[in-house]
Amino acid sequence: MKSIAIDGPAGAGKSTIAKGVAKNIGFIYVDTGALYRSIGYFVQLNGKDPKDPEQVVPLLDGIKIELKYENGVQKVYLNGEDVSEKIRTPQLSMYASNVSAIPKVREFLFDLQRNLAKTQNVIMDGRDIGTVVLPDADIKIFLTASVEERARRRYKELAEKDESVRYEDVLEEMKQRDYNDMHRDIAPLRQADDALLVDTTENNLEESIEILTKIVKERL
Repeated sequence: MKSIAIDGPAGAGKSTIAKGVAKNIGFIYVDTGALYRSIGYFVQLNGKDPKDPEQVVPLLDGIKIELKYENGVQKVYLNGEDVSEKIRTPQLSMYASNVSAIPKVREFLFDLQRNLAKTQNVIMDGRDIGTVVLPDADIKIFLTASVEERARRRYKELAEKDESVRYEDVLEEMKQRDYNDMHRDIAPLRQADDALLVDTTENNLEESIEILTKIVKERL
């Protein structure tokens, strides 16, 4: 099986670009961020503090996460419920960031992620795929863009759903998320030594998908 690891900061377009590339080359796309968001969602439902391991870890025994593909679209199921849309909020983004800093949470998800890569050709994106989850991935890419551009993209996405969203708030949240991801003790966000750096600041979505598809085809 072949595996492609795409890492990078929040808002770099990893998920959307990885989906596009996966479709172009016939690989399965694995959205690892959705896995952490799902745990964050369960923590939120139970009224627990996502930063406190003593509150979060006991909940793991009651969590079953499944990735299913319906009409070519990845759906995330938490204990049998489709939570694909419910986990896509700024608050759940921060919950995901917080629970992902807990070692037991990461261990809980490692086996699921690695087993997917053993049985299928996958493109997997996240913060530590090339450095920790799939250190032997066939291709590693570190995808990034300026924090201002990433915030602009996220703001545009959120503003379509909520007119009260402010760009300044989104930018501040993005900077905080970057700091959290890069400074956590366990598997901090960083570029793997053998990963190719791709900056999409000046590219639109279609151009970014085209660039990564070309890179992947050449390297495979």
